Amino acid sequence: MRSSRPAPDTGGNRRDVCAASAGAVLVVAAVLVGRHVEGTAHTLHVGWPPLYANWLPHVGPGTPAALVVAAAVVAYGPALAARLRWRTLLAVSWATATAWILSLALIDGWHRGVARRLTTKYEYLQVIDRFQDIPATLRDYTHHILIDSPDHWPAHTAGHPPAAPLTFVLLDRAGLGGGGWAGTWCVVTGASACVAVLIAVRALASEELARRAAPFLVLAPAAVWMGASADAYFAAVAAWAVALLALAVTGRSPWWAAGAGLLFGLTCYLSYGLTLFAVIAGAVLLIGHRRVRERPVRLALPLLGGLLVVPALFTLLGFNWWEAYRLLVTRYYQGAGGIRPYWYWVWANLACTVLIVGPATVAGLRRAGAELLPRAGLRARLAEPRIRLAVLVLGALLALLLADLSGMSKAETERIWLPFALWLLAAGAFLPGPRGWLAAQAVVALAVNHLLLTGW
Repeated sequence: MRSSRPAPDTGGNRRDVCAASAGAVLVVAAVLVGRHVEGTAHTLHVGWPPLYANWLPHVGPGTPAALVVAAAVVAYGPALAARLRWRTLLAVSWATATAWILSLALIDGWHRGVARRLTTKYEYLQVIDRFQDIPATLRDYTHHILIDSPDHWPAHTAGHPPAAPLTFVLLDRAGLGGGGWAGTWCVVTGASACVAVLIAVRALASEELARRAAPFLVLAPAAVWMGASADAYFAAVAAWAVALLALAVTGRSPWWAAGAGLLFGLTCYLSYGLTLFAVIAGAVLLIGHRRVRERPVRLALPLLGGLLVVPALFTLLGFNWWEAYRLLVTRYYQGAGGIRPYWYWVWANLACTVLIVGPATVAGLRRAGAELLPRAGLRARLAEPRIRLAVLVLGALLALLLADLSGMSKAETERIWLPFALWLLAAGAFLPGPRGWLAAQAVVALAVNHLLLTGW
């Protein structure tokens, strides 16, 4: 069996740089074309195309902390990831990812960077008082999705199933009300997604590859948009669903499958678009196909049983997911989604993705693709850890591309696609000489957060 340690490849290093450079060219093209389109046709509805942001060079109280975290991970991250005990590595990764996300958010200050994020007119905290009677609100939920409906929901509430606003309703009732607590919830839970990805990579590929991926998952440019964004919380739920499924198909207790099903069901009631996580789940099942064939019923029954819990609960309470999604599509085209041009966003969205995953991930994805060539005998080669990891990250890339082609994600994908992007970051495990690539990741995140005022 081939070792999971990458072989020396000087030509590959050159191709890595070319791939990262191509990603940079895509970003520059999206900026230049986007500025022209917005300046002439005014149809993009973003302040600094392709990002939903405005040009505003600034520093803040989080600047020193962000620089310290970045320098520490670049200098010591790969070595610590290689030698820490596994459970200690998971705890340190979660803590460091939390510090990275929070320090980047605090570049904008506590109020603007965290506490106010989820309280704007588009956000979930605007509807807390409308959930006094939760069953009645769920029965009435679809009647307020369209813009011309009475008391229509704010954009983010209308654009998501009710588990999204209900999360913040329950936080409020637990005594954790207000934007500060809601923002903190999103930061801390969102940071746990890196732990879920590490657990899945270790289960499906190898511990060595998981350890190599750890610094890239911690020091992600995506952290710019995970600071007090509900999509960071969605990403964590989806990531843990995949992690539990990975544990289930690699020989652990079938109760992991029940947990995976439960979280997959919740994921679909947090965001309609995250139904595409079925593609990533399919990649997990493909990787673990031998174990799945050995005990299909023992895995399928708890998985399906768990999967039905959340949909059954919301349906019994009166919420119709399919009707709500149909109305959402109409609502989407009633707003900016009906004006933003598909021809631009279908490729500019990918430029946003380059910014949230960084140049290291672009280079890592190139190596992941190279691992799967030639395609002949791929099923037999699934025993190799690097092939397994390549299948996992490219499955996430496929899900992202399907979201792109759907036309239901035009702009703001730097936030909306966080759940998919976190799985792409694991491709950093393929890269030799990680410190240089980690430094590039940090530079992208720090530049974006200091030069632009991001929003959603």
